Parts: sequence; C-alpha cells; structure tokens
Amino acid sequence: MLKIYGHPASTCTRKVLMTLAETNTPNEFVVVDFAKGEHKMDANLARQPFGRVPALDDDGFQMFESRAMSRYVNDRANGKLLPADPKARATVEQWISVETSEFSGQVMKFIYQYVFGRAQEPGVLEAASKAVDQVCTIMDKQLAKTPYLAGADFTLADICFMPYFEYAMNTPAKEVFEKHAPVMEWWKKVSSLATWAKATGKA
Repeated sequence: MLKIYGHPASTCTRKVLMTLAETNTPNEFVVVDFAKGEHKMDANLARQPFGRVPALDDDGFQMFESRAMSRYVNDRANGKLLPADPKARATVEQWISVETSEFSGQVMKFIYQYVFGRAQEPGVLEAASKAVDQVCTIMDKQLAKTPYLAGADFTLADICFMPYFEYAMNTPAKEVFEKHAPVMEWWKKVSSLATWAKATGKA
C-alpha cells in the first residue's frame, strides 16, 4: 500500500492528503513527529534528504517534494486533477508555478509570524503583503471568468494554494484576501469540500 510520511499540520503534507482524498486513493499515513525532531533523524532523511515532510513510498518507489508527489498520486489513480489535454494541463502547471514562485513563500511570512511564532521584520511583512496582493489581483482576473484557477474543473492548481489560505486566513493576510471578491468566493467554495475537511483532520 502507498505510504505517506508527514505531519497533518504541514502545508505540504496537506497538498498530498487532499490529492489522496480527491482521488480516493487507499494509503497508510505515518506521522513524522516534529516535536521529537524525527524529520531530522536518519530514517526520515533516507526518505526526504532535506529533512522535511512529506515523503512517499509506493511499494519501494520513493519520492519527496509535495507537488511532484501530488502529480504522481493523481496519475497513479487515473485522476481528474490533471487534464489530459496539453493546453489544459499547461494551464494547471502555470498556476502551480505561480503558487510555487510567487505566492507560498510570501504568504508563509505571515504564517511564520502569526501561526508558528517565528518573528518577521515589519518590512518583510509589508513586502509580503504587497506580493500577496499582486498574486490575488491576478487570481481575481481568472476567477472572475472561471470557477477554479485552471478553468471549469477543480485541479491540482487549486489544491496547491489551499493549505496556505487555510493558515493565512487566521493572520492579517486575511485583510489582503478580503479585498479580492473572486478569490474569497473561490476560497469559500474549495474550503467547503468534504475532501478538504478530511485532509485537514476536520472530518
């Protein structure tokens, strides 16, 4: 059986857990205990050489990096989270790249400060706020036209953004999000999915 080694509170682990839930993929979830430093111990480093989570083991086939793992889980299940059409798939990949390059690193500044208690300089948060606002403005333009980021269907593009929104809604970043009605409508829709409740331990 496919095994996922991670932590239920981890943003990256949640991407994979959501993909597993959406594709109805049977799996065994093994918790890596951060409090005990298990992510930096040899057993986890053998699976995830950067000492992070999650990691995947599919009957001896091992992977790390959550976005790649999510793609694999979807393809393994012949899932619908990545379109077969080249143009549609490229659109999904475009938004995943936006999340990776432009969004997650910036919004994590708020999450570090207000959720995990890792203090950030005021200037860092100010710059992050502007960067997040820019991404949300670009998301608005798309979400004003389609219900999901890559078009008519829920995809990995949406999943990759979701863990960061979940945490950031409990920080001042919420004020940035709330200036963007299409983004907030999208978040209301995707965060109400039963699979998201399962992935985040609410169900």
